[in-house]
Amino acid sequence: MKRILLPVVCLLLTFSTLAQSKIIYEEFTSLKLGEPRRLKIQLPRDYEENIDKSYPIVLVLDANYLFEPVAGNVDYFSYWEDMPESIVVGVMQGDKRYDDCNFDDTNFMPAETGADFFEFLGLELIPYIDSSYRTAKFTIIVGHDFTANFINYYLFKDPPLFNGYISLSPDLAPMLDERLPQRIPSIESKLFYYLATGTDDIKDLMEITEDLNKKLSPLKSDTFSYYYDNFEGATHYSLVARAIPSAMEKIFSVYRPISKQEYKDVLMKTDMPIDQYLIDKYKTIEDLFGLTNPIRINDYLATARASEKRKQWESLKMIATMAKKQYPDTNLGDYYLGRYYEEVGEPKKAMRIFQGAFDKEEVDFITTDLMLDKADKIKEDFGY
Repeated sequence: MKRILLPVVCLLLTFSTLAQSKIIYEEFTSLKLGEPRRLKIQLPRDYEENIDKSYPIVLVLDANYLFEPVAGNVDYFSYWEDMPESIVVGVMQGDKRYDDCNFDDTNFMPAETGADFFEFLGLELIPYIDSSYRTAKFTIIVGHDFTANFINYYLFKDPPLFNGYISLSPDLAPMLDERLPQRIPSIESKLFYYLATGTDDIKDLMEITEDLNKKLSPLKSDTFSYYYDNFEGATHYSLVARAIPSAMEKIFSVYRPISKQEYKDVLMKTDMPIDQYLIDKYKTIEDLFGLTNPIRINDYLATARASEKRKQWESLKMIATMAKKQYPDTNLGDYYLGRYYEEVGEPKKAMRIFQGAFDKEEVDFITTDLMLDKADKIKEDFGY
């Protein structure tokens, strides 16, 4: 009998599968820049197999050194379903990063080569990626010091070009620390913003980042999700390795499978029916990231267990019905539907459901023996 188990960390499996992500090297000829630019693109592991699936974009500036830490974390987090599988696009800049980030000396907005690079990303590169690959509507951009400053300029587009911004120790242009707090409240679309520094960061940049944090923190709202880290002992360069996973974890917190903490602090305390909480969670994932993901077995188990604990039997019935429809070859929905009928005083229906699932795939603790034992116990107790 095949049995579906929840994921267990296996070091050997993790390292053996990391190599499956596909890396593509391309040279993109830009009319805006008047020269070609090298791109490094990581496609998700299942990209070629799942032809109907679309993927968010993570755009990485300073890809000469930022691409690998970003791509590695995206691959790892998505493997464990802590974030959606995504297409990582790196722009190799090298010494041109200074020209790419050029801004005017009077209004401090992108100028000359900086304006060209600004238009290259927005008018050429992103449309090219959208037309060449299966992309979802959610896009994140990542930058460090000069490029971390540069990514903020896209917030002044209406609507902003990117949904998420990962700003690592930004070397802010003058006035930007004042303009950002003024601009962000007027943005109507949902926005994710992550800012990071370290206690051993370059002093001026650490002070700039801390000051910006004080101005952005009060702006948190339903449409502006803001996160900040100041890593103890982290330098200007080592903070990158700590900030990227932290940023991914925070930005995609709603995407993750229901955790023990979410179960304890939310499911066991929410005033809404638990089945509605599950539906709303996946509707939020669809609205934010443009992804219509099937509900995970883990989340069915967590919400069903919470429904039992809180005696929300109608929620348990709805969860079981959804699970039965989505995973018809498993005994997941049958088990919880049987449990529903047990609790509402219809033992004969429960017994028949338990008996009818004997040849289906087992899920986690829900074994064939468990199902048949429950059916036998009902038969014994009620004399059927």
